[in-house]
Amino acid sequence: MIDITLDNFQAELIEASTRTPVLLDIWAEWCGPCKQLGPVLEQLEIDYAGRFILAKLDADKVPQISQQLSQMFGVRSIPFCVLFKDGQPVDGFVGALPAAQVREFLDKHVASAEEAAAEEEGQAAQQALAEGDTESALESLQQAVATDPANDTARFDYLKLLLQLGRDDDAKVAFAPVLPKVALDRRFAAIQAWIDARDYATGTTGRAEDSASLQARIAANKRDFDARFALAQTLMAEQQWPHAMDELLEILMRDRTWNGEAARKTYVSILEIIEPPPVKVAEGQIPPQDPTVATYRRRLSSVILS
Repeated sequence: MIDITLDNFQAELIEASTRTPVLLDIWAEWCGPCKQLGPVLEQLEIDYAGRFILAKLDADKVPQISQQLSQMFGVRSIPFCVLFKDGQPVDGFVGALPAAQVREFLDKHVASAEEAAAEEEGQAAQQALAEGDTESALESLQQAVATDPANDTARFDYLKLLLQLGRDDDAKVAFAPVLPKVALDRRFAAIQAWIDARDYATGTTGRAEDSASLQARIAANKRDFDARFALAQTLMAEQQWPHAMDELLEILMRDRTWNGEAARKTYVSILEIIEPPPVKVAEGQIPPQDPTVATYRRRLSSVILS
């Protein structure tokens, strides 16, 4: 539990809520209902085991903040609780609610135990990858998906790592539960495109033409889009991402709509695959961009808008 003051308001409430939801309890010494609600909130903070942070603000000692929030929500009494997420007040309630109703309020905004555990495993995986420990990362992501099967971010990262390691059969098994989402989620459409490329390159879907033969066809006819696309798939299967996108751009510069926009869709899929995980930054700051992704996004925009 944290006491909020004018000095720590930005760090302990605004910035802290970008990492973990913060429930701000606005109270006063003279308020009887506040003293009833306080122990309920403190016990819930323990029960939720770090899934939200409880902060308290004395309305008499810090009226600047309490009055501003009261005006924002149209509230005139205390206890008044405001939930902060991602640096913003998103919801609130008034009065000494029983624990069951406060739980209902929290559960609308706070991750479940399974979701929190999966998120923690996902973060551990990213740390392991940053250290070059792919086996630990794979283990963490597998655990995250098992703990929270609905965590699409963890599953996407798990599928990417399996394919990067050449474990295609395992990737297809892990991909099966989210196949219906391919048309709705660009991340899973990207995984499908990568699996298709690997199936082509390994001859799973038929005899694959070797790169030398494909390049010879392209040299003879720059508009042999079938050869260019096949070469792009081969390069994609080999994780030669920039070279694969270069071939797709060659198609797009000549015929943007070829084969149902297959070149554009595959290009976008590659960008989705190589995009690094988002980095959380302080409010008002712009997250850093991966230079390769930024460059190839600009090239795509230039071709599409030309």
